[in-house]
Amino acid sequence: MRASLPILQDSHGHPVGPATRKPEWLKVTAPGGQNYTTLKHRARNLHLATVCEEARCPNIGECWGGGTATFMLMGDTCTRGCRFCAINTAKLPPALDPDEPHHVAEAVAAMQLSYVVLTSVNRDELADGGATHLATCLRAIKRASPTTLLEMLIPDFQGDEGAIRTVVDAPLAVLAHNVETVERLTAEVRDPRAHYAQSLDVLDYAKTIAPSLLTKSSIMIGLGESEAEVIQTLSDLRDRSVDVVTLGQYLRPSSKHLPVVEYVHPRTFDRYATIAKDMGFGYVASGPMVRSSYRAGELFIERTLRQKQIA
Repeated sequence: MRASLPILQDSHGHPVGPATRKPEWLKVTAPGGQNYTTLKHRARNLHLATVCEEARCPNIGECWGGGTATFMLMGDTCTRGCRFCAINTAKLPPALDPDEPHHVAEAVAAMQLSYVVLTSVNRDELADGGATHLATCLRAIKRASPTTLLEMLIPDFQGDEGAIRTVVDAPLAVLAHNVETVERLTAEVRDPRAHYAQSLDVLDYAKTIAPSLLTKSSIMIGLGESEAEVIQTLSDLRDRSVDVVTLGQYLRPSSKHLPVVEYVHPRTFDRYATIAKDMGFGYVASGPMVRSSYRAGELFIERTLRQKQIA
């Protein structure tokens, strides 16, 4: 049984009730256009899920209109029930699709993408959490598109180091794993199987076994965290040598999910960005509409990695 909801606070630590009206800075244009339609049809024809749709990302129009999407591997049903997430959940999702590695490789090749972001649902019912399947997908993409850079947002694999290593050993440029929120709110925001310390350990272990691999994490803002807690979370990530961090506004997917405590002003996001940069993160994306798969960050990472290849 879950504990009672925490006392809701704004970013300054003051108790508040759930936020109701979205401010002007959170309004987006409805998705549409030729690129959007083409990408949507291609994903459907290849039976691929995209986190853009499943997680109801507000940036889908911008990203799909620009010809980029984040593919979600291992199906569209997760074994966990995080209270912020719109993705379907079940104790026993459908079996993994053995054709998925071929389909996602085909999609990436057809789109001629130079940088691809992939994520996945949690599959706790599988012996290795699906790590072998994810690695197979990554290798299939790399065979079909040798010059494409791959970023993979991984589950925590319940802390299984063997599973983490399986993915790290695949042809990856960036490994991402999200802490999602500050330590105090983790039990309320995330599934009981997800732990703040465990997520930090995942990032730390990946960096330990592959020091040249870029690591990345993301924090949602507006769930009742204080500014001091956000700064502590950034410090915890940097202590694990995380290279890239994104901070974005939490938006409630439905009335069944956690309410928004505060719509945080863009100036606060700018302040967090300055603090994170001063801590030594290689790249920081911080703003109300920023998500863990954020195009501006992808462009920076790709440019950095390409420069390393030339050097």
